[in-house]
Amino acid sequence: MKTISTGGIIINYLYLLGFFILSLITVLIGFIFCFKLFVFFIKKKPFPKKLLIATLIGMGMISTQVIYNTYFFTFDNLEGEFYKGPVNSPTDKYTANAYYKNYGGAAGGVNLWVEITYHDDNKIKTVYHSDANSNFSMEWKNENTLYIVNDEPGFPSSNRSVELNVEKEIHYEGGLVWRIINNQH
Repeated sequence: MKTISTGGIIINYLYLLGFFILSLITVLIGFIFCFKLFVFFIKKKPFPKKLLIATLIGMGMISTQVIYNTYFFTFDNLEGEFYKGPVNSPTDKYTANAYYKNYGGAAGGVNLWVEITYHDDNKIKTVYHSDANSNFSMEWKNENTLYIVNDEPGFPSSNRSVELNVEKEIHYEGGLVWRIINNQH
């Protein structure tokens, strides 16, 4: 059974705190640079090269982190509670298990993902990630095709059901990489 680890949560909060501090320092250095630049133009003081370099480095680091998180999401840090499964494929080559994790507190929602265990080499691969709905189930259509039902009855626009070839496909709802790969940008 998979559970939320306290260490993973602490690391995520430390990462968020570090990103916030880096952003704050970059903004402060940027303001100081703008002030010194203004003084440079008005009073003909020396150009603030060190502040320019520090501001550009900070902006570069923040931009790199934002781009990485937006376009190169990996499923490595998914930690949550067991939800449904195991659902074995017809020949027991694969096993599907679903997990969930709450996000955003009272106003948030629930993320849901499906992991496939390959019994040949005990490799685990995340093939589905989306917001959760109340009607969820998994069913193997054949040896390699898993049908995932994830919808909200009465709300057709919330249907996130999908049929996946677990050897070749993944479904990551809402991620820019997934939308670009599947021509939905």
